[in-house]
Amino acid sequence: MARPRMRAIPLGGIGEVGKNMMVVEYRGDLILIDSGTKFPEEEMRGIDLIIPDITYVIENIQRFRAILITHGHEDHIGSLPYVLPQLERVAPIPIYGSPLALAFARSRLDEARNAHLADFMPIEPGITYKVGQHMEVEFIPVTHSIPGSMAITINTPVGRMIHTGDFKFDPTPPLGPRTDENRLRQLGDEGVLALFSDTVRIERKEATPSESTVSATLDRIIGGAKGRVILTSFASNILRLEQAIQVGARHGRKIGVVGRSMEQSVKVAMDLGYIQPPIGSMLPSEQVIKLPKDQILILTTGSQGEASAALARMASGDHPLLRIQEGDTVILSATPVPGNEETVSQTIDNLFKRGANVCYSAIEPSIHVSGHGGADELKQMIELVRPTFSIPIHGEHRHLHLYRQLAIDTGIPPENTMIPESGVPMSFSRGDMRKDPAVAYGAVLVDGLGTDRYRNVVLRHRDQLANTQVIIATVVVDLERGILIAGPELTGKGFDDDDSRGLIEGAERELKSYLDRQLRKGGMSYGYLVSRVKDVVARYIFSKAKLRPMILPVVTEL
Repeated sequence: MARPRMRAIPLGGIGEVGKNMMVVEYRGDLILIDSGTKFPEEEMRGIDLIIPDITYVIENIQRFRAILITHGHEDHIGSLPYVLPQLERVAPIPIYGSPLALAFARSRLDEARNAHLADFMPIEPGITYKVGQHMEVEFIPVTHSIPGSMAITINTPVGRMIHTGDFKFDPTPPLGPRTDENRLRQLGDEGVLALFSDTVRIERKEATPSESTVSATLDRIIGGAKGRVILTSFASNILRLEQAIQVGARHGRKIGVVGRSMEQSVKVAMDLGYIQPPIGSMLPSEQVIKLPKDQILILTTGSQGEASAALARMASGDHPLLRIQEGDTVILSATPVPGNEETVSQTIDNLFKRGANVCYSAIEPSIHVSGHGGADELKQMIELVRPTFSIPIHGEHRHLHLYRQLAIDTGIPPENTMIPESGVPMSFSRGDMRKDPAVAYGAVLVDGLGTDRYRNVVLRHRDQLANTQVIIATVVVDLERGILIAGPELTGKGFDDDDSRGLIEGAERELKSYLDRQLRKGGMSYGYLVSRVKDVVARYIFSKAKLRPMILPVVTEL
């Protein structure tokens, strides 16, 4: 009989940044590493999120044992509220991770009202956990842009694999331990069969600067600002938020938090002691905005130009609390995720139009540092663990190919490194590696109604879209002058009867009424307009007929 092999199957995070998920299986055991989400790209304006397709896991549900989480960023935990209900028949599902990663996961699941489907298993570094009959798991601290980040080792009778998660070698992390180089070196001494490595920053040769370098830049910008300061970053970038709070308080500013995900993240981090604001420095945002402008610091969401985020609404004059004004300083303490560059640029342009002083990475490089290691650090990881096989993950195709060459240059034989493919199992014995036939995989499109990301959600499998009811909403506008030039015109697919035609015509009237009102106010950004077109049509259709067609806005700006 053929000897059992260990298999690793990427279901996301290959050829893309985000949507990270990997199956690891040996004999009767199957586990998942991470359960992430991804922002839709420019051509997918009608979609809210993209998550991995877990059809293969569902088909093998009797072997499914647990989910292991490397850290608490959305591209690694964001799909849990949508994935766990699909695995409900084997609930509660063990989820292993650091206390902070699990706190973020619990927060998302509580909001979605399905935390009861999870059995949260907080880990301690250096402890071995038995998962299933044949796998032993250990978590190793690594530095990233969020505390509690871990590399994961999985031992099977075939050998040991290491999944790095997102990492860098930060010598002076502001929060949490340094990457545990001693343990990684010990594992290399004991023998590592396969290394699966983060690659997203391989185009930079030098080591990534320490997170601690950002504090000086924040101090200079916030200390020199005359008016309100509004800082946006990833909601889960706890290191950056703690730095901003400390700097703001030092300059006599009161700090308010705006945006649901940002509020949740700050609360979780404060509960666990990662954020420790000076006494009296944080107030409800409703109080902060009434203070003199030079005493205000707002932390908010929207660093990736997300159309529904608080910053986009502020810049479009449609936020209930805040609008960007002349003299505001807006700090974008993040770099665009690949695919979001155009959206972020539009947001920055709109902020400048509103009269804000905008600080972003192109003009203030030290306003943000990456949480990912450069090429020298990726090489250092290979040299520490000395794997037999080295495989790139978590990156676009150029990152994967550059890493493969780096591994070869570092001493890995060419036949011992490969470019992975989504849905294609990488199968390992003690002495060889091969690709097996592809399994079911793909992208699932998360289509929500309005701003509530978990209620009235439809998961649309890409290969089923041909049979989906679709409404295409076409609009031509002049945003500079606030004029509706043509449309809106709504075209439906999959609607046949007269009642449906009347429904679409009613949605068209509702959208025109909204656009006539909103465009006259001026200042609406393109991305925010696209999101509102979808939202207005979707709400009308759902309120009148309880239908959830896919809404595809086609907005042309002249």
